[in-house]
Amino acid sequence: MAMLKLKPSCKDYLWGGSRLRTDFGIDSDLDPLAEAWVLSCHPDGPSYIVGGPDDGKTLAAYVEEKGKDILGENCKKFEDFPILTKFIDAKGNLSIQVHPSDEYALANEHQYGKTEVWYILDCEPGAFLYYGFDHEISKEEFERRIKDNTLTEVLNAAPVHKGDVFFIPSGTLHAICQGIVIAEIQQNSNVTYRVYDYGRVGADGKPRALHIPQALAVTQCTPPTEHDFGGHLARCKYFTVDVYENDFAGTAGADSFVSLLIVDGEGTVSNDGETICVKKGDSVFLPANSGDFAVAGSIRTLCTRV
Repeated sequence: MAMLKLKPSCKDYLWGGSRLRTDFGIDSDLDPLAEAWVLSCHPDGPSYIVGGPDDGKTLAAYVEEKGKDILGENCKKFEDFPILTKFIDAKGNLSIQVHPSDEYALANEHQYGKTEVWYILDCEPGAFLYYGFDHEISKEEFERRIKDNTLTEVLNAAPVHKGDVFFIPSGTLHAICQGIVIAEIQQNSNVTYRVYDYGRVGADGKPRALHIPQALAVTQCTPPTEHDFGGHLARCKYFTVDVYENDFAGTAGADSFVSLLIVDGEGTVSNDGETICVKKGDSVFLPANSGDFAVAGSIRTLCTRV
């Protein structure tokens, strides 16, 4: 079964910039260009197959046509395609926000919750992001600080550097701040509860919606916890992510599909007698049971499987 090169759906959120186009080769006329959904079966922003007999088809349609066996045994416990991968260019601050758990989201939003991991691709000097609280607070204090605009005083402002990793379980209050470009691997969900948005207005001239009752219900008002991923960049029941420099080999076996996201450099990906050229910004999907594959070149690759 052939490996697939994918083209993203893109988003022009007001805090975006232009680096996904200039630095990562994302082909989009949107300005600003905030996000590129490079591996997605979500209806809000599907990825599209590039080249071959399925050129122009969405990845979701391809999976529907071929059947869920191409996703692998580990994916059968999920009703939908389990993950969504994005490039994000935060020229400005994103809202301070939180994502719900599966239990809450399925009951209230009719889709999965959202646990995610961020891999910092680039950042301006002095850049930071908000990642949980700097000490535990009560729900009452959380609500009060939202109302009196002092929430940032108790948030954990974490400095960032290229190559840093942040694992963000559902319920963790967070915000990407200005001057940061990241790759995000997350659950296949588009549920976000905004808590604070700096008083900004949307394209319609109105303040963007906040979701305070939902945020109060799902936020863990605690500092972030340390995680041991056993040598992986990140690992949880939804995804396992590894980063590789230059040449490496792997197998897309019966357990899971493999997603290859090229985050720097250029090279080739080979599988089942076929070789394709890839460069920074490219996304490649190998169905389960595709067999051995090899990545070669002066290249950095995020490799994700379930």
